[in-house]
Amino acid sequence: MKRNIRLSEKFLFLGYAYILLFMIVQDLIPLGTLNDVKAIASLQSFNETLVVTMIGVVQILLLIGGILFFIGKRYPVLIRIWLIVHPSCIFLGAIMAWWVPYLFGIGAEERVERYNAMFGNTHAFLPVMNGIVPNTLHTTFHFALFVCIILTVYIFLTNHKRAATINKSVLSNKVNVN
Repeated sequence: MKRNIRLSEKFLFLGYAYILLFMIVQDLIPLGTLNDVKAIASLQSFNETLVVTMIGVVQILLLIGGILFFIGKRYPVLIRIWLIVHPSCIFLGAIMAWWVPYLFGIGAEERVERYNAMFGNTHAFLPVMNGIVPNTLHTTFHFALFVCIILTVYIFLTNHKRAATINKSVLSNKVNVN
């Protein structure tokens, strides 16, 4: 079966490639003011950091694998569901860990000390609210993940239209040949 890879699928792959890069480097590789590897190392062991990193990396590699396996083809229903539900759960976790405490103060008290120790010296473009602020690196990750979810929904909602268009053009080509 010939693959018909759409621009939206290419952007989806690039979004997850960025997220994979984020997962690999965020706690392990110094990126200037974007992260504070020493602060993270002072709060958790290297093994803990490595386990957390590997969990994130494996999740994103599974998503990328699912996309690459079916890119340009029709995605089976279970893969469609998984490619929406799995990243949505990750995004929900990010909202609960960062944005709910930041915007509404719910759970902020428990996070202020740890977040300030880990991310207090990192770049942030938003103002501090409820004692915390999502740093720039995490904000770009959350935005990229949100865009990937929206792209996935778009790809799946428009996939049947593309298939119908391809089928019509194939039928008209067969009629023209005969």
